[in-house]
Amino acid sequence: MHSILAYCLDNIPKSYESTYPIDLLSDGKSGSLEVKILNKRYYNNTLFIEAFALSFNTTIRIIIFNARPYHSQIFRNDRTIFIVGTIELYFEKTMNCYIPTFINPKVTTNINTIVVKFKKKGAKLSAIQSKITYQILKDSKIPEQYAKALHEIFYPTFEFFQDYHKSKGFPKKHIDAIKFCEIFVYIQRLQKKKKYFTSKFQCKGQTDDFIRSLPFTLTKAQYNAIQEIQKDLYSSTACRRIIMGDVGCGKTIVILASVVLAYPYKSMLMAPTTILAKQLYEEAKKYLPSFITISCITSTNSKKDSHILLQGDFVIGTQALLFRQAQANFDDFALVMTDEQHRFGTNTRLQLEKMLTSTDNDRTKKPHHLQFSATPIPRTMAMIQSNLINFTFIKDLPFKKDIQTYIINKSHFPDLIAHIKGEIAKNYQIAIIYPLIDDTQKLEHENTVNLFNMNTAEYQSTMDYAYTIRHNQNTTSSHKIPYMSLKQGEQYWQKNFSNVFSTHGKDKDKDEILAQFANTKGSILLATTMIEVGISLPNLTTIVIVGAERLGLASLHQLRGRVSRNGLKGYCYLYTHHIQNERLNRFAQTLSGFDIAELDLEYRNSGDLLDGTIQSGNNFNFFNIAEDSVILQEAQECITAHCNKNS
Repeated sequence: MHSILAYCLDNIPKSYESTYPIDLLSDGKSGSLEVKILNKRYYNNTLFIEAFALSFNTTIRIIIFNARPYHSQIFRNDRTIFIVGTIELYFEKTMNCYIPTFINPKVTTNINTIVVKFKKKGAKLSAIQSKITYQILKDSKIPEQYAKALHEIFYPTFEFFQDYHKSKGFPKKHIDAIKFCEIFVYIQRLQKKKKYFTSKFQCKGQTDDFIRSLPFTLTKAQYNAIQEIQKDLYSSTACRRIIMGDVGCGKTIVILASVVLAYPYKSMLMAPTTILAKQLYEEAKKYLPSFITISCITSTNSKKDSHILLQGDFVIGTQALLFRQAQANFDDFALVMTDEQHRFGTNTRLQLEKMLTSTDNDRTKKPHHLQFSATPIPRTMAMIQSNLINFTFIKDLPFKKDIQTYIINKSHFPDLIAHIKGEIAKNYQIAIIYPLIDDTQKLEHENTVNLFNMNTAEYQSTMDYAYTIRHNQNTTSSHKIPYMSLKQGEQYWQKNFSNVFSTHGKDKDKDEILAQFANTKGSILLATTMIEVGISLPNLTTIVIVGAERLGLASLHQLRGRVSRNGLKGYCYLYTHHIQNERLNRFAQTLSGFDIAELDLEYRNSGDLLDGTIQSGNNFNFFNIAEDSVILQEAQECITAHCNKNS
């Protein structure tokens, strides 16, 4: 039945025309009117017609622009006809009154009807209405009020037309019906894409001893996530689940618990960066039972070692794992995981899963697949995608986040410096994030000041490159760099502070530099957004993000999440030229990644969830993924109830 609904949704009428008699000669009234043609005259290719409205016993005017010869025949004198159009009141000076006027009305013999007009050329009412009857809509399992409203869109009543005309579009209940049907059909299509495979193994591991051995207590959300994963791994159907938790929610322990649940079968995890892979490796060695062997494979490992490393019970690695396929036997791997899954493309995740997939008597058996992410997606998107993949949310935090977010510009620089000095005096660490590594190539046409011998006041004025244009010339620069780059910023910080470390994504020594900064209690870390994921700095209390308005809200949230990891008071400074930026101000008012995900959705929309071809923009004509969660919930419940009834 969903094909009938889809057909209706593809042919929603664009407008309606009433041929019901007009009941009042007032401005804006639409409908039919029986008139007798009195006389007419041409002027500048326009036909002016005087007619008599029989039902109102008064004279009206008809104007036909770009009149053709056949109009004279249609509107011949003494002929009585029905015209259809909208009244416009024009003031007639000679008569000192308003004259009801019809501009380019149509002549009809079909009165007391509502004519439906469609967007698609060639779409005929009879063809569309033959596809849609009230009973068919009821049989499609959508709620009766929506079936009735959608039916009325194609079989309009006069009362519907009046509401449509008054609302200047579809009334709310009819819009809601279209929205419901849009998401209802969409979810049904998603469910058809969901495929089920036999799992390689039904795992039987227990986590009670593991959880008791931990030196801390799990949050309720962590425990619930482990319970849901346990049900998945015990199943004979290969699971696909996304575990989504805010920054600092304790996903690592859930990952390790999953390894314990899979044991004695093997587990594999892919991380996006070497430093994150090594960090997870150290956490695994620290908390996992001693009988579980652990190995770590990155691009720094020699290929000779890879064969040995792949034999561990828990193999952690970067994308280097994908290039070790010929060196190991993956028959005993029951579980595959990706951390920070949003950093990998779909093909990369599927390639990893395919490595561990086996075939038995021409029957495909897949590993259980868990994806972890600290970048929450909006609740409504998760509800939709839950028809394609299962979701678990970890919203509790082991430590309450206490982060104050400030939006600053160059005038706040002295206060920022004072704050940084105060935090360093407490043996806390600072991170300053720059939008670019090096702007020197873009500055070749600029007459900039010397950045190598600055004091604080000079740096304050040059942090904003809007002030680096030619001050001594009358011409205005056609190109200016709005923010300082990492390399330019290094000069000031290294001159005025000690223990300053600097690195970026293209730096081959970045992992070593980050490790040194963490282990040697460095004071200030200068970096690009590369530290968005994959770094744990317990003493980091302050982060400064330069050019904050250039980053997406998810990236800002990840960067801000680097501070206050263990409950310390945290500070996030968003440096921008646009201090009144609405998006940044709304971001600063909440620490919840889930709220920020909803906010992000509001600004960029959802993209194509079904095929993945569009990453942003609205995939629906009426349904709004940022606003219509109630309708979505209703559609989900309707489909679930129908499935349960048939099962």
